[in-house]
Amino acid sequence: QVQLVESGGGLVQAGNSLRLSCAASGRTFVALAWFRQAPGKEREFVASIGALGGNGYYADNVKGRFTISRDMAKNTVYLQMSSLIPEDTAVYYCAAAKLRVGFHYNDYNYWGQGTQVTVSS
Repeated sequence: QVQLVESGGGLVQAGNSLRLSCAASGRTFVALAWFRQAPGKEREFVASIGALGGNGYYADNVKGRFTISRDMAKNTVYLQMSSLIPEDTAVYYCAAAKLRVGFHYNDYNYWGQGTQVTVSS
């Protein structure tokens, strides 16, 4: 049974940092990613990383502020978020793909339950 369990969300002030974790189990994945969804908005791509780790892929609005990484031994993906702004407030979802690294939610087969990140001004 595939499970993605996120942790690390919370309330932070603008300018501060937060790290999200997602522990994946049940099978191996070609790619792991983070998406987010703010109230009244569509779910949007944040970052993704391939099976071998390495450099990640980022949405333009988080590039330079967020870093995605992957611990292969633990089958865990992290999202280090720095210089947070109120516009980063959203529910953050971990996602896993069987086939390829993608940038759209349709590219991903499995989803976590989400973790709330709130950035106050």
